[in-house]
Amino acid sequence: MIRAIFIIASVMLATAAQGSEGYAIPLQHVSVDLSDKAALYRGALTFQAQCATCHTAKYMRYGRVASDLHLSDDQAKALLPPKLKLGDEMVNFMPADYAKQVFGVEPPDLSLVARVRGADWLYTYLTSFYTDPTKRWGVNNAVFPDVNMPDVFAAEQGVQQPVYADVKMPDGSTEKRLSGLKPPVIPGSLPPEEFNSMVKDLVSYMVYMSEPAKMQRMDYGPYVLGFILFFTILMFLLKKEYWRDIKQPES
Repeated sequence: MIRAIFIIASVMLATAAQGSEGYAIPLQHVSVDLSDKAALYRGALTFQAQCATCHTAKYMRYGRVASDLHLSDDQAKALLPPKLKLGDEMVNFMPADYAKQVFGVEPPDLSLVARVRGADWLYTYLTSFYTDPTKRWGVNNAVFPDVNMPDVFAAEQGVQQPVYADVKMPDGSTEKRLSGLKPPVIPGSLPPEEFNSMVKDLVSYMVYMSEPAKMQRMDYGPYVLGFILFFTILMFLLKKEYWRDIKQPES
C-alpha cells in the first residue's frame, strides 16, 4: 500500500514538474472560487468585451450563464450582445473569413480552453505579453512564444519589457533567451492589483465555462453528503436491531 502511494505521488510530482517546463517564467498560481458569482459575472463581462470579438464559446449559451450566476434581467441584458437572445450560443463578432485574413487562421473556440490548459496557465499567459518589434503585432508571450495574437490588455496593463539572459549552447556558442519580464515603461490604465484582479475574474469565468455542471454539483454536494450520513446512521441502527436478539456463539 505504501509503495503504491509512493508511486502515485512520484507520478503526480513528475507531471507537475513537466507542466512548468519550457516556459521562460514560472506559471503563476491563481485560486478560483466558483461560489463567487459576482466575480464570475465580472469575468463574463470582460470575456464579452475583450475575447468575444474574435473567439467563440459555442458550447455555452447566454441563458445558461444567466441561470447559473443568478443574474437579474438588467445584468443579463448587459451580457447579451445586440440582436441575440438568451438561448443563443456565444458566438464571436468577427466573420471567419475576415479572421483568417487578419490572423492567418480562425481564432480557436474558448469553451474548453480552461480544461485543456488549466487556470494557472491561462492566468500567466494573459499577464505575460511583452514588447517584441520583430512580431506582427509588436508583442510576444512568455508562455506561448510566437503566438499570433495581439495583446488585448495592453491598454490596461501596459506592455511589459523583456529581460534576456545569455544561455550557453551545446556547441559552445551563446544565445540570448527570455528569462523574465519587467514592468512597462508606460503604465497601463489600471494599477497592477486591479489588473491582476480583472484577469483573475476572467480566468475564473473561463474555468466555470469549461465545466458549468460543476456549479450544480457544488450545490447538490451538501445534500448528497447529508443523505449519505443519514443513511449510514440508519443502517447502523438497523444492524443493531437485527442482531440484538441473536446470541453470539461461545468460543
